[in-house]
Amino acid sequence: MNTEQINSEAVNQTVGFHLGQADAPVKTVEFINLRCPYCKEWWDKSGQVLDPYVSNGQVQRIVKLFDKDKPGLRKGNILHTYLDYEDRKRAAEDLNYYMHHFNDWAALPDQDLSVFAETQRQARKQDNRSQSEAIVQEAAEANVRLVPTIFIGEHVFDEHISVEELRDIVENKLKH
Repeated sequence: MNTEQINSEAVNQTVGFHLGQADAPVKTVEFINLRCPYCKEWWDKSGQVLDPYVSNGQVQRIVKLFDKDKPGLRKGNILHTYLDYEDRKRAAEDLNYYMHHFNDWAALPDQDLSVFAETQRQARKQDNRSQSEAIVQEAAEANVRLVPTIFIGEHVFDEHISVEELRDIVENKLKH
């Protein structure tokens, strides 16, 4: 991933799903789309490393569900509307469920996604327009064009980071 054009200073920790404690010393900011197979790869890989740090209060994940105009990601945009920004615990459970059951819903017709969310997660469509628009605007200002794009301090990367590299970044941030 070429990160030269990305403006990290335009990325904030305000909008998004905040998973973990607000006072965690390390923050990740993750631009993802639920329908992106590379985002699923990132979610699966990063969870191995980050989940224990989140559980013990050392890392907070700020997940920005990035609605993209790309036809292949439209299904993600639809599911994004079924996540509740007001209920962090439920949002974390739903994010994990949708990522772990990616193959169950990714091939469904668009019109069946709402039924899937409602029956499998008892989810209700949310009015997330202001959050979605803020994330799209932030991504434009930061020149984030691809998902996943992840920030940990000055580090910017995608799903190709190894588990060891990710762990090293977190450990080094915890030392400083």
